[in-house]
Amino acid sequence: MVLIAKDVVEKEFLSLPRDTTALEAARQMKAKRHGFAIIASPSASPEGIVTEWDYLSKIVAEGKDPSHVKLSDIMTSDLVSVDANIGLDQVAELMARKGIRRVLVLKDKRVIGVITASSMLSRLKEYVDQVSSTIARLQSPMM
Repeated sequence: MVLIAKDVVEKEFLSLPRDTTALEAARQMKAKRHGFAIIASPSASPEGIVTEWDYLSKIVAEGKDPSHVKLSDIMTSDLVSVDANIGLDQVAELMARKGIRRVLVLKDKRVIGVITASSMLSRLKEYVDQVSSTIARLQSPMM
């Protein structure tokens, strides 16, 4: 069994409009226990991402008031995405090469979810355990 992007994608993610204040977004991120929010255009296509690092580096470190900062002011618009059918090895290589922890997964040019570094590691552990179990079963003497 080869894992592909759609096998490990997190389908629940927070999507917010660009004019949402950083304070309101932070409250929603906390409530949903997400460390990021996808910024959606009026047509619902992704146009950016805001992460906890954006909050730290662009709001806290600069002493800004999050109730006066819009997500459009702090979002990263250089989104990295992959097709839902790409191999997980290629996703991991892309994330390592670009030094990122989140990748949007697209199917028919629509976002179906996000792969995070932690979700990938969790799924890879399950996969390795499953493969190891299969190997052990195949190597055990038949009775």
